[in-house]
Amino acid sequence: MSSFKPLVFSGVQPTGNLHLGNYLGAIRRFVQLQDSHDCIYCVVDMHAITTWQEPAELIRATREVTAAFLAAGIDPRKHIVFNQSRVVQHAELAWIFNCVARMGWLNRMTQFKEKAGKDRENASVGLFAYPTLMAADILVYRATHVPVGDDQKQHLELTRDIAQKFNNDFSARIAELGAGVEMKVGEETVNGFFPLTEPLIEGPAPRVMSLRDGLKKMSKSDPSDLSRINLTDDAETISKKIRKAKTDPDGLPSEADGLKGRPEAENLVVLYAALAETSKENVLAEFGGKQFSAFKPALADLAVEKLAPIAGEMRRISADHAYVDSVLRDGGERAGMQAEATMKTVREIVGLLGN
Repeated sequence: MSSFKPLVFSGVQPTGNLHLGNYLGAIRRFVQLQDSHDCIYCVVDMHAITTWQEPAELIRATREVTAAFLAAGIDPRKHIVFNQSRVVQHAELAWIFNCVARMGWLNRMTQFKEKAGKDRENASVGLFAYPTLMAADILVYRATHVPVGDDQKQHLELTRDIAQKFNNDFSARIAELGAGVEMKVGEETVNGFFPLTEPLIEGPAPRVMSLRDGLKKMSKSDPSDLSRINLTDDAETISKKIRKAKTDPDGLPSEADGLKGRPEAENLVVLYAALAETSKENVLAEFGGKQFSAFKPALADLAVEKLAPIAGEMRRISADHAYVDSVLRDGGERAGMQAEATMKTVREIVGLLGN
């Protein structure tokens, strides 16, 4: 009996401008994982349409996210880069998972409550059910690991629940077809078709906060452009936004405990640590006792040094539609072959005459 081959899957929605939080919390990690894992990275355009998207803008944003992947250093020849809608098996498996998942599980999803707001009856069915599509995105490749931020852990837990219920519901059929793979569930070694995917949560900035409010996540949807650093911002704009970032009147402490109750101060220290790939403690050892008037220029210089080359490369790649589309087309073909191999067995397991 075989075990699951290690594979990383993750995706980014093409909605609004990509920002520093997307880079530090996701894209940079994607690049690093290439050295140790086989990786599949997806522009999740089907997730984007759970809320209304202007079609031409969705196409532009899909290309821009792809350009960001490539500009940051993801290699589309060694790994797979594609947009979700090219691989129809995502939607096919999502429907099967809709029939496996329970309403109570989806009702507990906090992100639906946040995105739907008070008028839940007016939210789309897609917005409610998109965690099952997310599970399908991951499991159609039987991915073993997903790099996620803290805010996505609940969705990955749901993915594991769906995988475990599918494995349990169809255990006899999986055994009959010899389709099972060994996995550890607690202290037990069991047989299942889908892995219980593990999260990869690492690095000094798993959750990047707004430059205007240290208690709110940096977001594409924030009405204030000063709240975020966009990956397409030029050096002057990056410097201006950091100069205007909200702080408090006190200087920087020498110890991390001194940041408690100071969310804006902590956010800027965390950003510096993340960009420099060091720890908060090291940043405070260097800047402790100094005022923000001295720290902000240093942070701005570091941000420009790290982000300006990516922004320039993004603009160059985004302008070459033919190249971007060829990357997505090639990635979609390669992803589709893997997804169809999974679905061929899933149809047999479930009893669907589709092969």
